[in-house]
Order: sequence, then C-alpha cells, then structure tokens
Amino acid sequence: MNTISKNDKKLKQAIWAVSIVIPIAVAILFTVKIEGVDLGFLPPIYASLNALTAIGLIVAIVAIKRKNRKLHQRVIQVCLIFSILFLLLYVLYHMTSDTTPYGGEGILKMIYFFLLISHILLSMVVIPIVLFAYLFAWQGDFVRHKKWTKFAFPLWLYVAVTGVLVYVMISPYY
Repeated sequence: MNTISKNDKKLKQAIWAVSIVIPIAVAILFTVKIEGVDLGFLPPIYASLNALTAIGLIVAIVAIKRKNRKLHQRVIQVCLIFSILFLLLYVLYHMTSDTTPYGGEGILKMIYFFLLISHILLSMVVIPIVLFAYLFAWQGDFVRHKKWTKFAFPLWLYVAVTGVLVYVMISPYY
C-alpha cells in the first residue's frame, strides 16, 4: 500500500510541476524570436486542432453516457494529443512570427479580447484539472474522475471552442 501512495504522490507532484512549467515555458518562449523561418501557415492548423478537440470532447461525453468506456478513453487520449500538438504549433508560430494586432472595432473588439483573455487564463487553469481527471480514470478511481470531469469537461471544451473563435476573429488581420 505504501508504494501505491508513494507513486500517487509522485504522479500528483508531476501533474503540478507540468501545470506550472508549461505556462512559464510558453511565456519564456514567447520572448524568443527565430528570424528567417516562415510558419505563417500554422494558425489554421492549430485552430483546426482546437476544433477537433472540441468535437472529440463532445464525442467522448456521448460515448461515456452510452456506457462505451473504451471509445470514451480513446477519444480523450486523442484530444490530449490534439491539445499537445496545438500548444507546440502555437508556440512555434509565435516564436517565428510577430504578434498580429486585432483590427476590429467597438463591440467586436471587446468580444475578441474577452474571448482571448479568458481562453489564455482558462488554458492554464485547465491543465491540472484535465490531468488529474485523467489520472483518476487511469487509476480506476471513477468516483474522483467523475467529480473532476464536472470541471474538466466544460473548461476544456470552452478553451477549445474559444481557440477557434479567436482564430476566426483574428484571421482577416494576418
């Protein structure tokens, strides 16, 4: 029993470490500019990854409500891969490109910045929540998994959908 609790403690510490390191690393990498590399084709790709994540999350919730645990598990794993790929491509793009200013005005500008800021902040918050929900499912602790997914699912879905909306709103200004 002690080895399980030691492993649990290490896994939880790893989740917290990753949840802290990712936003810090992203912030640091945003200060790095690689000249002479054109990755301007990436925004529609990483926006598509967000869209696929959102669709996957809906498929996963339908699967689990229909008691199809295996499909649910596989789709969630694919969503995790899509989210990781999104993050990598997003950082690569911003390391090689200047920030694109939003050109809209009035209420659209306010909506854009609300979506952008909430997307960024919740993308940091959702990391440990999703990872803990996944950990509990992996450990077979479905009571705790279900409690965590009450927060993980809507937050992750919001982050995925707002990622697409932010892209759609900024894309005319690239």
